[in-house]
Amino acid sequence: MAKQTFSTLEIFLIFLLLMMTAITVALLSLLFITTGTIENHKDSGLPATQGPTVTEGTSTPVTSTPVTSTPVTSIPAPPLFTNFTGYHIGVGRADCTGQVADINLMGYGKRGQNARGLLTRLFSRAFVLAEPDGSNRMVFVSIDIGMVSQRMRLEVLKRLQSKYGSLYRRDNVILSGTHTHSAPAGFFQYTVFVIASEGFSNRTFEHMVTGIMKSIEVAHTNLKPGKLFINKGNVDGAQINRSPFSYLQNPQSERARYSSNTDKEMTVLKMVDLNGDELGLISWFAIHPVSMNNTNHLVNSDNMGYASYLFEQEKNKGYLPGQGPFVAAFASSNLGDVSPNTRGPHCINTGESCDNANSTCPIGGSTTCIAMGPGQDMLDSTQIIGRTMYQAAKELYASASQEVTGPLISAHQWVNMTNVTVSLNSTHTAKTCKPALGYSFAAGTIDGFGSLNFTQGTTESNPFWDTIRDQILGKPSEEIKECQKPKPVLIHTGELSKPHPWHPDIVDVQIITLGSLAITAIPGEFTTMSGRRLREAVKAEFAAYGMQNMTVVISGLCNVYTHYITTYEEYQVQRYEAASTIYGPHTLSAYIQLFRVLAKAIATDTVANLSSGPEPPFFKELIIPLIPNIVDRPPIGKNFGDVLQPPNPKYRVGEVVEVTFVGANPKNSAENRTHQTFLTVEKYESISTTWHIVHNDASWETRFNWHKGLLGRSNATIEWHIPDTAQPGIYRIRYFGHNRKQDFLKPALILPFESTSTTFEVVTT
Repeated sequence: MAKQTFSTLEIFLIFLLLMMTAITVALLSLLFITTGTIENHKDSGLPATQGPTVTEGTSTPVTSTPVTSTPVTSIPAPPLFTNFTGYHIGVGRADCTGQVADINLMGYGKRGQNARGLLTRLFSRAFVLAEPDGSNRMVFVSIDIGMVSQRMRLEVLKRLQSKYGSLYRRDNVILSGTHTHSAPAGFFQYTVFVIASEGFSNRTFEHMVTGIMKSIEVAHTNLKPGKLFINKGNVDGAQINRSPFSYLQNPQSERARYSSNTDKEMTVLKMVDLNGDELGLISWFAIHPVSMNNTNHLVNSDNMGYASYLFEQEKNKGYLPGQGPFVAAFASSNLGDVSPNTRGPHCINTGESCDNANSTCPIGGSTTCIAMGPGQDMLDSTQIIGRTMYQAAKELYASASQEVTGPLISAHQWVNMTNVTVSLNSTHTAKTCKPALGYSFAAGTIDGFGSLNFTQGTTESNPFWDTIRDQILGKPSEEIKECQKPKPVLIHTGELSKPHPWHPDIVDVQIITLGSLAITAIPGEFTTMSGRRLREAVKAEFAAYGMQNMTVVISGLCNVYTHYITTYEEYQVQRYEAASTIYGPHTLSAYIQLFRVLAKAIATDTVANLSSGPEPPFFKELIIPLIPNIVDRPPIGKNFGDVLQPPNPKYRVGEVVEVTFVGANPKNSAENRTHQTFLTVEKYESISTTWHIVHNDASWETRFNWHKGLLGRSNATIEWHIPDTAQPGIYRIRYFGHNRKQDFLKPALILPFESTSTTFEVVTT
């Protein structure tokens, strides 16, 4: 590889960026309220508040005190009907969007990719399953967020124990993120993620935790006798492997056993009651929800969320999005090296392919090598990929006939992943490492490149960057550098502890079995081959102890986030996924070993003998957000909600209605939940002389765009992309918001307001 050189301008800009980074870290430390406050988090806590429904607001002032919950005594489980074959099944869904402005979006790590509005709401979808006598049960929750943070899981477990006692615990509750890269950040406790989030947002954290709790509460309340059916099938045309060079490092004999370098198989779990009435489904499929790229600023659930939207709208006819009894979760799997951008990587300046070992272009390097498609833009691509998954799941759901029966068993351990001894063979062992990120982590991927001059596949350190790191963060130890080889250590996160540890040491491993179905809860992003190896090992372990023909599914982004997990062979070439395998080259082997222990315990009925392991920390005080709360102010002579740009008198199907209002910061609406939607599209019904809501802000046909101005002023533009299914008639658009008001020496108030546009006509021709 040619020696990397920098121009004087590049060196100056890099120096400037590093100084800004150093200042930012210093400011974060100053803003940190108290340092080093930790408690071992027990499974106890607080209840959730009532979840969202679309309601009209009042004009009563509400103070800006953060949402809190009050303790509730433990609620015993209701008596269950036991004389049937199957499971008690309960499904629930609740909003968990959080703030949609003044916060980073979590996933790409791109500075400046902050939220500026809403494309579609985010939901928590919960499924409670219990044996007929209720003695054993489980909760699976799929959440439209980037990943589940350890702090989030610990808080949910705390509140579950407070409300339900020992009914829902660390071993029988799985929280899984869909991995959308267009959801708010700010709900983490480890410093790497807090810095990426530009602080901890209690506003968003509370909204997400409350939504998760509400979805579980609804599912718990809705428990009824039913049956489960499983089906599997391939999905074509939805994915590519974004690191094929890494995949090719795996043994040829292993690769020859598979027809593709991605897992095309989708697993669908169908849920019905004893009368055959449909309740819901969970689908597991390996794909990155990155159809919405890093230029997006609207909060949304990406392709996985669009698949859920289509399925739920199909089954909940007559309901607005986010409402209705049927719940469809499209959950993540071993998506680590899987992209939905099916046209593959091309140089955006020349059009030539850049599908090479380093994902670089002759001009522009890695910053011009980008994967796109299959649509004309990111919204089009999101809907194409989402619809492909929806169609596949719909077919598998309709033809599902293999019933799932048998005992429900859960097993869980906390493990210190920085010091796991791995048996490589009968004579040799190895160990996992303290966490560290490699050079190629900073390069990003073909789905979203990094902002500096790094490339994937870097296996040697650079003295320039090493010097900068050493000056700002200190030198990594020889121990961590040796353990992580051939990864060149860029950030030695496992040796950084201020203001809190930068990465987790204690990680969850968990399996729940439902008869012949085993759900493995993975705390990160397994690559394709990593997932295949884990599934095979767990299945073989079950078989070795009498549980034959188990179906093992990988549920990704569960319980705590630990970046990526590649195979040992993929690790050697250090593309992005390997550089982000934080516990070193033997991480996968360690996980396989740990999950085999859980599988054996389930198969031999010795789960009770498993040690719980070291409890993870729960940091009480965290870095506050860098973006302050400021008072909202309308222009002189205007009020909040005044229409600045009215709709046209008439539109045709396929056109876009745009209305602009005097706005206020929408993050206020995550603090005061008087209104549960930012917008409605309403149609006038002449017979009843009433307005009927046809869309809310969870609809994919609407957009809520917030334009931030100076000195607390802002505008809100609402778009309605009129679908082909729209009925001709008279319509209007309504805007619901909250403004922050604060008089001198008085506490801030969050005041709801609403506004209505002039009417307009929609015609079909």
